[in-house]
Amino acid sequence: MDEAGRIIRLRRELRAAGWSDDELRRARRTGVLRQLRRGAYLDGALPADAVERHHATTRAVLAQLGEAAVASHVSAAVLHGLAVWNLPLDRVHVTRDRSYGGRRTRDLHLHPSPLGASDRTVVGGLAVTTCARTVVDIARTAGFEIAVALADSALARRERGVPPPLLRHELDMAVAAAAGRRGAGAVRRVAAFADGRSGSVGESRARVALAVAGLPEPELQFPIVVAGHRYLADFAWPRQRVIGEFDGRVKYGRRGKPDTDALYSEKLREDRTRSAGFAVHRWTWQDLADFRGPAARLRAALVP
Repeated sequence: MDEAGRIIRLRRELRAAGWSDDELRRARRTGVLRQLRRGAYLDGALPADAVERHHATTRAVLAQLGEAAVASHVSAAVLHGLAVWNLPLDRVHVTRDRSYGGRRTRDLHLHPSPLGASDRTVVGGLAVTTCARTVVDIARTAGFEIAVALADSALARRERGVPPPLLRHELDMAVAAAAGRRGAGAVRRVAAFADGRSGSVGESRARVALAVAGLPEPELQFPIVVAGHRYLADFAWPRQRVIGEFDGRVKYGRRGKPDTDALYSEKLREDRTRSAGFAVHRWTWQDLADFRGPAARLRAALVP
């Protein structure tokens, strides 16, 4: 089944069960079956969401390739539920524990690579590289900003009392194991910068932008208590009494209309923060594409 519980069917299994080629063509034409990839179908409509579709296609690929194949790279990140911002989802990535036999097709990238027992785990019944190995594999080749967003999401605690998908010592061990491999330097830089206190991809990207701009390192999730209200600021420079907030939340209610309650609560929060003597600087997704404006304003506020 895919993530939504729909059944993935392989052509070889359907043929073994007595389906004829005409029946398969008719099922596809009428929408009873939708093709995920060659030889693999999904009951009903294909997922509209790219991540969900990649999840389903990964399940199909693993079923077709057999036990030796382990979901890896971006496909492992999808199965682990990590942030896959700006990572291509057009190919399923799998790794086999061997030194030969790599290949890349339109929708599959097969990696031959050493893969020990400590590099593998099981998610939803599927063989997949561990979060630590997944972060390392992606950090070796993806850009710094992309890899930081992924690593931050792996280190982030999802629920109170529940450990994050990736623990810091697990990441450190995986980084050490990658020594000598191509891209090991990039892996070390990503691991050193990664921080599970980043609350979203936008906050991770903002941390990178702040560092690239040469601004002082902020404190993350900084608590502010004003008039009995406790807030966590995304970024804070307490000595300079400066707060930074990434405004990436969609404040819309039913039928796409603005959620006035949420907007009002956000205004109250900012007013209270300012009343506590903090200057508040905000930026959006659009600002992250060119951070020079926010960086200049923050520099004026932070650097005497």
